[in-house]
Amino acid sequence: MPDKIVNVTSSSHFDKLLSSSSYTIVDFYADWCGPCKQIAPVFASLAERESKPGRVQFVKVDVDSQQDVARKYGVSAMPTFLVIKGTSVVETLKGANPSALTAAVRKAVADSANGPAARGTHFQSKGYTLGSSTQPSRPVGQGAFAGLQNMMSGNGGFGDKVVRFFALYFVSLFSFDSYRSAEQSPFAVRSRR
Repeated sequence: MPDKIVNVTSSSHFDKLLSSSSYTIVDFYADWCGPCKQIAPVFASLAERESKPGRVQFVKVDVDSQQDVARKYGVSAMPTFLVIKGTSVVETLKGANPSALTAAVRKAVADSANGPAARGTHFQSKGYTLGSSTQPSRPVGQGAFAGLQNMMSGNGGFGDKVVRFFALYFVSLFSFDSYRSAEQSPFAVRSRR
């Protein structure tokens, strides 16, 4: 493991690390986890390129040896990546998704480079809490599929169903966990009870 990544040894060690940098990128992993091993080189490469003393640091938390830290942040799946600004989680990523991890790290690096004026800003995404059946709501008109969401806001007929079908198809096609992505997609038809 590169010197740019710090292994967390205790809950108090983790708290000290959080206070020593503007942003902390955390990899919650387990030695027995296959996807954790697959994305480890991506995390190491990002740490090597993007670590900035006092601004952006990279840490790894072994969920088996540091159960208190994992429990505190509600980690129940591995790998889970958190982007923490100060002591607040501003981004949560579940699974081995190199492009999402890279994008989250680059946002943190860019924000940390903006200096004191940007210190109060956070990512627009609130992330998701593992083990939760709810997700943050997003107003219609925001996000990658804003046009499609606006089209679907009415009680559309056949055209609405076609658009929903293709939107769900593409959302699930390009995701790590396609079934869950389809369930959580804003294009999924929800039953009203």
